[in-house]
Amino acid sequence: MKVNVKKLREGARLPVYGSEYAAGADLYALEEEPVVIPAGETRFIRTGIAVELEEGTVGLVYARSGLSCRQDLAPANKVGVIDCDYRGEVLVALHNHGKEARTVESGDRIAQFVVAPVFHAEFEEAETLSETVRGAGGFGSTGKN
Repeated sequence: MKVNVKKLREGARLPVYGSEYAAGADLYALEEEPVVIPAGETRFIRTGIAVELEEGTVGLVYARSGLSCRQDLAPANKVGVIDCDYRGEVLVALHNHGKEARTVESGDRIAQFVVAPVFHAEFEEAETLSETVRGAGGFGSTGKN
């Protein structure tokens, strides 16, 4: 699948897969000056790109494991959603989960971008739902004996 990517500013980089079988392609920061993210706060980081996704797909913005584990930086919304009809700049809301301020500079890999299929459901009101073994068991209920 081809995804058209428009560079919105000089210095913007296209997403790049880190290995042959990587599911996510790295997104790169493109800021005029370093961005300091204080502990416990969130800053929007620009990428300088816009994407054109095929109808029936979505772009999902996930944390990079190294950045989140070593520097405590991960998307504030856990998973960013880029709809196929969005043509604006891809921004990453990075949250600092740590106890120290962190700095993001242009060229830093800040998130990973996964293109996935989307299924549109037809939601229909129902009086009853089918029975299952799990039933209404929620949070953690499938791990109990």
